[in-house]
Amino acid sequence: MINKNLNNALILLIKFLFIYFIFLSKLLAVENNKIKDISEGSENAKVEILVYESLTCPHCATFHTEIYPALKKNFIDKGLVKIKFKSFPLDMAALNASKIAHCKNDGKSNILHFLFENQKKWAKGDDLDQFNSNLKEIINKEDFGINFDKCLNNKKIEDHILEDRIEGVKKFEVNSTPTIIINDKKFDKPLNYKNLKKTIKKLI
Repeated sequence: MINKNLNNALILLIKFLFIYFIFLSKLLAVENNKIKDISEGSENAKVEILVYESLTCPHCATFHTEIYPALKKNFIDKGLVKIKFKSFPLDMAALNASKIAHCKNDGKSNILHFLFENQKKWAKGDDLDQFNSNLKEIINKEDFGINFDKCLNNKKIEDHILEDRIEGVKKFEVNSTPTIIINDKKFDKPLNYKNLKKTIKKLI
């Protein structure tokens, strides 16, 4: 009788583990297919900054070239701040550039920074075809290991970008770029490193 009960318990355990591993494998598959946010910094950072930005926005490029480096050196690299770069495309050219920035889906920011640093080289032309041609030319010159045309036609990435934009409007009333959110509150001071530094220091 005891052996029979043990056998029944063992069978139930095996069934439970079988179902659990099937569920886990499906969960991991969903997670692997999910488009990742482009972010930097420690998950345990006290301060989280969201940057809603458009890749054709000159002020966003200025943020990346003139403000972000000091932010990275003094706060992000020290584990004090986590930053997420959220897509808020203002036009089709920015939408396509965002697809390129997200294409590897590794959460890394190197392509995004590259596009902002070289904005003047590609964000120009009389129509979208010219913008795309410029964008393709500078991307193909670099060894990013992505297929430009495949990236541009990736519907999952496009949906993720548009969801970012919708979230920005609904949750934070974003209506211009760049818009900075610090710990879920809109940063309403003039955007420069000095003002950001003061706000961050009060939170850490």
